[in-house]
Amino acid sequence: MPVNLELKARIASLEAAEARARAAGAGFRDTLSQVDTYFRVAHGRLKLREQKGGPSELIYYERAEDTAERWSSYEKEPVAEPEALTRMLSRALGVLAVVAKERRLYLYRGARIHLDEVRGLGSFVEFEVPATDEETSEIMKELRQVLAIEERDVIKYSYSDMILGESFSPEA
Repeated sequence: MPVNLELKARIASLEAAEARARAAGAGFRDTLSQVDTYFRVAHGRLKLREQKGGPSELIYYERAEDTAERWSSYEKEPVAEPEALTRMLSRALGVLAVVAKERRLYLYRGARIHLDEVRGLGSFVEFEVPATDEETSEIMKELRQVLAIEERDVIKYSYSDMILGESFSPEA
C-alpha cells in the first residue's frame, strides 16, 4: 500500500493560504467539488469519494489517530457506478458520516496541498506528502513554514471525526 505523511490545520483565510502557496512555487492543479461518504468498518476507514465532473473512487486507509502529523497507508479503486455502490455499502455497513467540500489542489515538490472549504466545518489546509525517503519529513516542515501553520491550528481529527464530534474514535 502507498504511504503518505499527512497534516491538517484550520486556517482563517483560503485566499491568504493560496497566496502563500503560490508565492512558494506551488502549482495550482484544480478546484474539486467532493463528497466523501464514510462507512462503518471494523478497522481503518472506508470512504466513497464522489467528485463533480470527475472520477469516483473507493478509498480505504489506516493511520495512527493519536498525533496530528501522521503516517497513512491507503488503497484506492476507481468506481464506475458510485450511486449503486453507495446504496449497497450503506445497507451492508451503514453510513458513518458524509463530508462535502470544495478543494483547491496545489502541488509542491511532489506533495499535495489541499485548501478545503468543508460544509459545516470551515476552512482548512491539508498536506499529503508521499513517503519516498527521509526527505518526506523535511518537505512537511517546509510546507508548515510556507503556509505559516501554527501548532495551535493543527488538528489531529479527520473531517468525519469533526462532523461526528471530536471525541469520536473509529475503534469505539
